[in-house]
Amino acid sequence: MAIYNTTSASKKPTNVSINAELLAKAKSLNINLSATLESALKEQIRLQAQAQWLKENSDAMEAYNQFVERNGTFSDSVS
Repeated sequence: MAIYNTTSASKKPTNVSINAELLAKAKSLNINLSATLESALKEQIRLQAQAQWLKENSDAMEAYNQFVERNGTFSDSVS
């Protein structure tokens, strides 16, 4: 899965609800909320895509592992 290119993608305004204390602290530290949210979303997308890929491919990986247990790998015969 590709990570989205945030430098050329268009921006879309949205409303979010944030813990008021966290928001105040972030503002006091000059934290860029948009950049922080985008970074967190990219990481969550990466993690969810990885989990989905593993779930979708678990049968194939198990079959391959069983094949290797029974037959070894190609490199086993190479000295």
